[in-house]
Amino acid sequence: MMQAMVLHAPGQPLRLERRPIPLPAAGELRLRVLACAVCRTDLHVVDGDLPLRTLPVVPGHEIVGEVEAIGDGVNGHAIGDRVGVPWLGHTCGHCAFCMAGRENLCDTPRFTGYDRDGGFASHVVAEADFCLPLGDATLDAAHIAPLMCAGLIGWRSLKAAGEGVQRLGLYGFGAAAHLIAQVAVAQGREVYAFTRAGDAAGQAFARSLGAVWAGASDEAPPERLDAAIIFAPAGPLVPLALQAVRKGGRVVCGGIHMSDIPAFPYRLLWEERELVSVANLTRADGREFLDIVRQHPPQVHVTTYALQQANEAMADLRAGRIEGAAVLIP
Repeated sequence: MMQAMVLHAPGQPLRLERRPIPLPAAGELRLRVLACAVCRTDLHVVDGDLPLRTLPVVPGHEIVGEVEAIGDGVNGHAIGDRVGVPWLGHTCGHCAFCMAGRENLCDTPRFTGYDRDGGFASHVVAEADFCLPLGDATLDAAHIAPLMCAGLIGWRSLKAAGEGVQRLGLYGFGAAAHLIAQVAVAQGREVYAFTRAGDAAGQAFARSLGAVWAGASDEAPPERLDAAIIFAPAGPLVPLALQAVRKGGRVVCGGIHMSDIPAFPYRLLWEERELVSVANLTRADGREFLDIVRQHPPQVHVTTYALQQANEAMADLRAGRIEGAAVLIP
Protein backbone atom coordinates (compact mmCIF):
# COMPACT_ATOMS: atom_id res chain seq x y z
CA MET A 1 0.00 0.00 0.00
CA MET A 2 1.05 3.60 -0.59
CA GLN A 3 0.29 6.75 1.37
CA ALA A 4 -1.01 10.01 -0.08
CA MET A 5 -2.21 13.39 1.16
CA VAL A 6 -5.47 13.91 -0.75
CA LEU A 7 -7.58 16.99 -1.49
CA HIS A 8 -11.33 16.24 -1.54
CA ALA A 9 -12.72 19.79 -1.64
CA PRO A 10 -11.20 23.27 -2.03
CA GLY A 11 -10.44 25.02 1.22
CA GLN A 12 -10.32 21.80 3.22
CA PRO A 13 -7.22 20.20 4.78
CA LEU A 14 -5.58 17.34 2.91
CA ARG A 15 -6.39 13.87 4.24
CA LEU A 16 -3.82 11.12 4.73
CA GLU A 17 -5.00 8.00 2.88
CA ARG A 18 -3.71 4.53 2.12
CA ARG A 19 -4.15 3.33 -1.45
CA PRO A 20 -3.03 0.38 -3.57
CA ILE A 21 0.32 1.02 -5.25
CA PRO A 22 -0.53 1.82 -8.91
CA LEU A 23 0.79 0.03 -11.97
CA PRO A 24 2.21 2.21 -14.77
CA ALA A 25 0.29 2.16 -18.05
CA ALA A 26 1.98 2.19 -21.44
CA GLY A 27 4.34 5.15 -21.68
CA GLU A 28 4.41 5.70 -17.92
CA LEU A 29 6.81 5.30 -15.02
CA ARG A 30 5.98 4.49 -11.43
CA LEU A 31 8.24 6.33 -9.03
CA ARG A 32 8.98 5.99 -5.36
CA VAL A 33 8.83 9.60 -4.25
CA LEU A 34 12.06 10.71 -2.59
CA ALA A 35 11.01 14.34 -2.09
CA CYS A 36 8.32 16.75 -3.25
CA ALA A 37 8.58 20.49 -2.76
CA VAL A 38 5.54 22.58 -1.88
CA CYS A 39 4.82 25.29 -4.45
CA ARG A 40 2.61 28.35 -4.14
CA THR A 41 0.58 26.83 -6.97
CA ASP A 42 -0.27 23.99 -4.58
CA LEU A 43 -1.78 26.64 -2.32
CA HIS A 44 -3.83 27.98 -5.22
CA VAL A 45 -5.07 24.44 -5.94
CA VAL A 46 -5.90 23.63 -2.32
CA ASP A 47 -7.44 27.04 -1.59
CA GLY A 48 -9.60 26.93 -4.73
CA ASP A 49 -7.97 29.94 -6.44
CA LEU A 50 -7.67 27.75 -9.54
CA PRO A 51 -10.81 26.00 -10.84
CA LEU A 52 -10.48 22.35 -9.85
CA ARG A 53 -10.95 19.97 -12.77
CA THR A 54 -10.25 16.73 -10.90
CA LEU A 55 -11.35 15.70 -7.40
CA PRO A 56 -10.17 14.02 -5.32
CA VAL A 57 -6.58 14.83 -6.29
CA VAL A 58 -3.13 14.47 -4.76
CA PRO A 59 -1.27 17.81 -5.09
CA GLY A 60 2.45 18.24 -5.65
CA HIS A 61 4.42 18.88 -8.84
CA GLU A 62 8.03 19.40 -7.76
CA ILE A 63 8.89 15.73 -7.50
CA VAL A 64 12.12 13.80 -7.30
CA GLY A 65 11.56 10.06 -7.54
CA GLU A 66 13.27 6.75 -8.16
CA VAL A 67 11.98 4.59 -11.01
CA GLU A 68 10.35 1.45 -9.57
CA ALA A 69 8.33 0.16 -12.54
CA ILE A 70 8.28 0.89 -16.27
CA GLY A 71 5.26 0.71 -18.56
CA ASP A 72 5.24 -0.73 -22.07
CA GLY A 73 6.88 1.29 -24.81
CA VAL A 74 9.15 3.34 -22.54
CA ASN A 75 12.77 3.78 -23.62
CA GLY A 76 15.62 5.69 -22.00
CA HIS A 77 14.73 4.93 -18.38
CA ALA A 78 15.89 2.11 -16.12
CA ILE A 79 14.83 0.78 -12.73
CA GLY A 80 16.63 2.79 -10.05
CA ASP A 81 17.07 5.97 -12.13
CA ARG A 82 16.39 9.29 -10.42
CA VAL A 83 14.06 11.59 -12.34
CA GLY A 84 12.28 14.87 -11.76
CA VAL A 85 8.58 15.42 -12.43
CA PRO A 86 7.46 19.02 -13.12
CA TRP A 87 4.09 20.78 -13.43
CA LEU A 88 3.63 20.01 -17.13
CA GLY A 89 2.61 16.36 -17.20
CA HIS A 90 1.18 15.89 -20.69
CA THR A 91 0.63 17.74 -23.96
CA CYS A 92 -1.34 16.72 -27.04
CA GLY A 93 1.58 17.14 -29.46
CA HIS A 94 -0.63 18.17 -32.38
CA CYS A 95 -2.32 21.53 -31.61
CA ALA A 96 -0.97 24.69 -33.23
CA PHE A 97 1.06 25.60 -30.13
CA CYS A 98 2.66 22.16 -29.76
CA MET A 99 3.50 22.10 -33.48
CA ALA A 100 5.14 25.52 -33.11
CA GLY A 101 7.38 24.37 -30.24
CA ARG A 102 5.27 26.15 -27.61
CA GLU A 103 4.01 23.14 -25.72
CA ASN A 104 3.64 25.25 -22.56
CA LEU A 105 0.55 26.73 -24.29
CA CYS A 106 -0.92 23.37 -25.40
CA ASP A 107 -4.69 23.49 -25.85
CA THR A 108 -5.27 20.26 -23.90
CA PRO A 109 -2.49 19.91 -21.32
CA ARG A 110 -2.53 17.85 -18.14
CA PHE A 111 -0.73 19.14 -15.08
CA THR A 112 0.89 17.14 -12.30
CA GLY A 113 -0.89 17.49 -8.98
CA TYR A 114 -3.85 19.18 -10.65
CA ASP A 115 -5.25 17.06 -13.50
CA ARG A 116 -3.43 13.93 -12.35
CA ASP A 117 -2.22 12.83 -8.95
CA GLY A 118 1.05 14.39 -7.86
CA GLY A 119 3.87 13.95 -5.41
CA PHE A 120 2.34 14.52 -1.96
CA ALA A 121 2.55 10.74 -1.71
CA SER A 122 4.92 7.84 -1.28
CA HIS A 123 4.45 6.79 -4.94
CA VAL A 124 3.40 8.53 -8.15
CA VAL A 125 2.82 7.57 -11.79
CA ALA A 126 4.00 9.97 -14.49
CA GLU A 127 4.36 10.03 -18.27
CA ALA A 128 7.91 9.00 -19.05
CA ASP A 129 8.30 11.61 -21.79
CA PHE A 130 7.67 14.38 -19.26
CA CYS A 131 10.09 13.12 -16.62
CA LEU A 132 13.44 14.90 -16.50
CA PRO A 133 16.47 12.61 -16.13
CA LEU A 134 18.62 13.81 -13.24
CA GLY A 135 21.65 11.69 -14.12
CA ASP A 136 24.70 12.74 -12.14
CA ALA A 137 23.02 15.58 -10.22
CA THR A 138 25.04 15.97 -7.03
CA LEU A 139 22.34 17.57 -4.87
CA ASP A 140 20.19 15.30 -2.71
CA ALA A 141 16.51 14.81 -3.50
CA ALA A 142 15.25 17.42 -1.02
CA HIS A 143 17.44 20.09 -2.60
CA ILE A 144 16.61 19.10 -6.18
CA ALA A 145 12.84 19.07 -5.70
CA PRO A 146 12.37 22.89 -5.67
CA LEU A 147 14.21 23.09 -8.99
CA MET A 148 11.33 21.24 -10.66
CA CYS A 149 9.02 24.27 -10.56
CA ALA A 150 10.44 27.18 -8.57
CA GLY A 151 13.66 26.81 -10.51
CA LEU A 152 12.07 26.09 -13.88
CA ILE A 153 9.52 28.90 -13.74
CA GLY A 154 12.26 31.20 -12.47
CA TRP A 155 14.39 30.23 -15.47
CA ARG A 156 11.57 30.77 -17.99
CA SER A 157 10.80 34.12 -16.34
CA LEU A 158 14.46 35.14 -16.51
CA LYS A 159 14.55 34.32 -20.21
CA ALA A 160 11.35 36.31 -20.72
CA ALA A 161 12.97 39.32 -19.02
CA GLY A 162 15.42 39.56 -21.94
CA GLU A 163 19.06 38.82 -22.69
CA GLY A 164 20.29 42.39 -22.38
CA VAL A 165 19.00 42.87 -18.84
CA GLN A 166 21.70 44.04 -16.42
CA ARG A 167 19.65 45.40 -13.50
CA LEU A 168 16.96 42.89 -12.57
CA GLY A 169 14.27 43.36 -9.93
CA LEU A 170 12.67 40.37 -8.18
CA TYR A 171 9.37 41.01 -6.40
CA GLY A 172 8.66 38.35 -3.79
CA PHE A 173 11.81 36.64 -2.55
CA GLY A 174 10.59 33.09 -2.00
CA ALA A 175 11.45 29.72 -3.51
CA ALA A 176 11.69 30.85 -7.15
CA ALA A 177 13.44 34.15 -6.53
CA HIS A 178 16.07 32.71 -4.19
CA LEU A 179 17.09 30.26 -6.92
CA ILE A 180 16.95 32.48 -9.98
CA ALA A 181 18.72 35.32 -8.15
CA GLN A 182 21.77 33.08 -7.91
CA VAL A 183 21.59 32.23 -11.62
CA ALA A 184 21.30 35.93 -12.50
CA VAL A 185 24.28 36.82 -10.29
CA ALA A 186 26.33 34.02 -11.89
CA GLN A 187 25.50 35.56 -15.28
CA GLY A 188 26.89 38.90 -14.13
CA ARG A 189 23.57 40.68 -13.57
CA GLU A 190 22.70 42.96 -10.66
CA VAL A 191 19.77 41.71 -8.59
CA TYR A 192 17.44 44.03 -6.67
CA ALA A 193 15.17 42.15 -4.24
CA PHE A 194 11.75 43.39 -3.11
CA THR A 195 10.04 41.82 -0.08
CA ARG A 196 7.12 42.55 2.20
CA ALA A 197 7.51 45.75 4.19
CA GLY A 198 9.38 45.10 7.41
CA ASP A 199 10.81 41.76 6.28
CA ALA A 200 14.36 42.45 7.42
CA ALA A 201 15.19 38.74 7.52
CA GLY A 202 14.04 38.23 3.93
CA GLN A 203 16.05 41.23 2.77
CA ALA A 204 19.16 39.96 4.57
CA PHE A 205 18.56 36.54 2.96
CA ALA A 206 18.46 38.16 -0.50
CA ARG A 207 21.68 40.07 0.12
CA SER A 208 23.38 36.87 1.33
CA LEU A 209 22.62 35.33 -2.08
CA GLY A 210 24.18 38.22 -3.99
CA ALA A 211 21.49 40.90 -4.28
CA VAL A 212 23.09 44.34 -4.53
CA TRP A 213 20.03 45.92 -2.91
CA ALA A 214 17.03 44.68 -0.94
CA GLY A 215 14.03 46.63 0.28
CA ALA A 216 10.27 46.73 0.60
CA SER A 217 8.13 46.23 -2.48
CA ASP A 218 6.77 49.77 -2.28
CA GLU A 219 10.26 51.30 -2.20
CA ALA A 220 11.95 52.74 -5.27
CA PRO A 221 15.25 50.99 -6.09
CA PRO A 222 18.39 53.16 -6.15
CA GLU A 223 18.69 52.62 -9.93
CA ARG A 224 16.10 52.25 -12.66
CA LEU A 225 15.68 48.55 -13.49
CA ASP A 226 16.08 47.06 -16.94
CA ALA A 227 13.44 44.46 -16.10
CA ALA A 228 11.51 43.06 -13.17
CA ILE A 229 9.99 39.65 -12.41
CA ILE A 230 6.98 39.41 -10.11
CA PHE A 231 6.77 36.09 -8.27
CA ALA A 232 4.44 37.20 -5.47
CA PRO A 233 0.76 36.64 -6.46
CA ALA A 234 -0.16 40.25 -5.72
CA GLY A 235 -1.63 42.37 -8.53
CA PRO A 236 -0.79 45.70 -6.84
CA LEU A 237 2.89 44.93 -7.47
CA VAL A 238 2.41 45.39 -11.23
CA PRO A 239 2.17 49.21 -11.26
CA LEU A 240 4.97 49.40 -8.68
CA ALA A 241 7.23 47.31 -10.90
CA LEU A 242 6.32 49.32 -14.01
CA GLN A 243 7.23 52.46 -12.11
CA ALA A 244 10.62 50.95 -11.20
CA VAL A 245 11.73 49.95 -14.71
CA ARG A 246 13.36 52.25 -17.22
CA LYS A 247 11.99 53.32 -20.60
CA GLY A 248 11.71 50.21 -22.78
CA GLY A 249 11.88 47.99 -19.70
CA ARG A 250 9.87 44.84 -19.19
CA VAL A 251 7.83 43.47 -16.29
CA VAL A 252 7.31 39.69 -16.22
CA CYS A 253 4.50 38.10 -14.19
CA GLY A 254 5.84 34.69 -13.25
CA GLY A 255 2.91 33.12 -11.40
CA ILE A 256 -0.02 30.99 -12.50
CA HIS A 257 -2.42 33.05 -10.38
CA MET A 258 -2.40 36.67 -9.25
CA SER A 259 -4.88 38.90 -7.46
CA ASP A 260 -6.50 41.58 -9.62
CA ILE A 261 -4.21 44.25 -11.03
CA PRO A 262 -5.50 47.68 -9.97
CA ALA A 263 -6.05 50.48 -12.45
CA PHE A 264 -2.93 52.55 -13.04
CA PRO A 265 -2.08 55.63 -15.13
CA TYR A 266 -1.03 55.02 -18.70
CA ARG A 267 2.19 56.94 -18.12
CA LEU A 268 3.56 53.90 -16.21
CA LEU A 269 3.25 51.77 -19.36
CA TRP A 270 4.16 54.50 -21.83
CA GLU A 271 7.68 54.85 -23.28
CA GLU A 272 7.51 51.30 -24.63
CA ARG A 273 7.50 49.49 -21.32
CA GLU A 274 6.16 45.96 -21.63
CA LEU A 275 4.03 43.79 -19.34
CA VAL A 276 4.14 40.04 -20.12
CA SER A 277 3.24 36.78 -18.41
CA VAL A 278 4.89 33.38 -18.24
CA ALA A 279 2.73 30.27 -18.56
CA ASN A 280 3.87 26.84 -17.46
CA LEU A 281 7.13 25.53 -18.95
CA THR A 282 8.49 23.32 -21.69
CA ARG A 283 10.66 20.23 -21.51
CA ALA A 284 13.36 22.26 -23.25
CA ASP A 285 13.24 24.71 -20.33
CA GLY A 286 13.87 21.77 -18.02
CA ARG A 287 16.89 20.53 -19.93
CA GLU A 288 18.35 24.04 -20.22
CA PHE A 289 17.89 24.80 -16.54
CA LEU A 290 19.39 21.53 -15.36
CA ASP A 291 22.44 22.26 -17.54
CA ILE A 292 22.71 25.69 -15.87
CA VAL A 293 22.46 24.06 -12.43
CA ARG A 294 25.28 21.67 -13.27
CA GLN A 295 27.49 24.60 -14.30
CA HIS A 296 26.50 26.84 -11.37
CA PRO A 297 25.10 24.71 -8.52
CA PRO A 298 22.82 26.97 -6.44
CA GLN A 299 22.41 27.10 -2.70
CA VAL A 300 18.94 25.60 -2.29
CA HIS A 301 17.48 26.59 1.07
CA VAL A 302 14.85 24.12 2.24
CA THR A 303 12.72 23.37 5.28
CA THR A 304 11.73 19.70 5.34
CA TYR A 305 8.50 18.14 6.60
CA ALA A 306 7.21 14.60 6.85
CA LEU A 307 4.53 13.69 4.30
CA GLN A 308 1.89 13.74 7.04
CA GLN A 309 2.83 17.38 7.76
CA ALA A 310 1.74 18.62 4.32
CA ASN A 311 -1.00 20.83 5.78
CA GLU A 312 1.50 22.36 8.21
CA ALA A 313 3.97 23.00 5.40
CA MET A 314 1.31 24.77 3.33
CA ALA A 315 0.23 26.85 6.31
CA ASP A 316 3.83 27.95 6.87
CA LEU A 317 4.20 28.84 3.19
CA ARG A 318 0.89 30.72 3.19
CA ALA A 319 1.97 32.74 6.25
CA GLY A 320 5.41 33.57 4.81
CA ARG A 321 7.31 31.58 7.42
CA ILE A 322 9.47 29.71 4.89
CA GLU A 323 12.93 30.93 3.88
CA GLY A 324 13.56 29.25 0.54
CA ALA A 325 11.35 26.23 -0.13
CA ALA A 326 9.27 23.75 1.87
CA VAL A 327 9.87 20.09 0.98
CA LEU A 328 7.92 16.97 1.94
CA ILE A 329 9.91 13.78 2.57
CA PRO A 330 7.72 10.63 2.45
